[in-house]
Amino acid sequence: MKTIKVLIVDDSVFFRQMLMRHFLSTPDIQIVGYAVNAMDARQKILQLKPDVVTLDVEMPGMSGIDFLKNFLPEHPVPVILVSSLNIRVFDAMSYGAVDFIRKPDMNFKDAFFTTLQSKIVIASQARVRIPQKKTGGRTLPLPSGTLSHSVLSSTIIGIGASTGGTETTLEILKELPKEMPGIVVTQHMPEGFTGMYAERLNRLCKMEVKEAQHGDAVLPGRVLIAPGALQMRVVSSPKGYMVQCVNGEKVNGHCPSVDVLFSSIAENVSVRKIGVILTGMGRDGADGLLKMKQKGAFTIGQDKASSVVYGMPMVANNIGAVCVQSASKNIASILLSHLKK
Repeated sequence: MKTIKVLIVDDSVFFRQMLMRHFLSTPDIQIVGYAVNAMDARQKILQLKPDVVTLDVEMPGMSGIDFLKNFLPEHPVPVILVSSLNIRVFDAMSYGAVDFIRKPDMNFKDAFFTTLQSKIVIASQARVRIPQKKTGGRTLPLPSGTLSHSVLSSTIIGIGASTGGTETTLEILKELPKEMPGIVVTQHMPEGFTGMYAERLNRLCKMEVKEAQHGDAVLPGRVLIAPGALQMRVVSSPKGYMVQCVNGEKVNGHCPSVDVLFSSIAENVSVRKIGVILTGMGRDGADGLLKMKQKGAFTIGQDKASSVVYGMPMVANNIGAVCVQSASKNIASILLSHLKK
């Protein structure tokens, strides 16, 4: 594996030095320099040509968000946001950042560095997603008409995503009408951020979107987002289907895990099932999606060209878990067309 060149962009001297000291002993990652603000970062990226940039969202002068908005379209480079618990992270993601990580509590530095190192490796292989102009919309039209009550009340849709998935999931959900079957989503994301992510989607989508709580019902018109650091499953109850959100071991290195969600749908849901696996590194969700398909589910996998990281959907497709592969911009149309059949 070639050495990954990283540029650190952060106005904190302490934080820059902490990162540089740590990665001195990491053979596959080389810190080629640092920048103290956005203007400095622009010059250093052009000069040092890093493979990956770590970027603080809040900086003096031009913010990280404005930097991404102005710089990335001309010079696409994978960017990992290193931020405090801040909803502005999702604005930055919408302008092309590949991933994000929460700045560490000093008691959890080891876990932070392990996660950041993994994210740097993934980002170095990612496709930078530059926001498209409105003219570059979907190629498949959204089918007209409303869904019948029987379809709404007798279908459950599961969506799983990792790196690049925050914006891809939004892209899909934003296109869907308010009258949809219940949707459950597992997005690999740290504790704290899932609540803010759900709030953002709820503002931008027609359906109600909320961070799931243990015992929440899966209802038409509602999207439940798996909470960070908990495993979410769909289970049957006397009143219908609901979610369990519980502490659990990591599965495929993740908590929440897409495989846990998809496997629970395959095992516990007797009504119509649809599974969607989106961009992300690794294979989390592939085996669970295959179980869903084997139980009669219709399954969709994001295609390579539109994925930030074509890992999870690639594995799912390779093992025969995917009925249809599609660009992310057409998944909403495919979902609605299938529901109207």
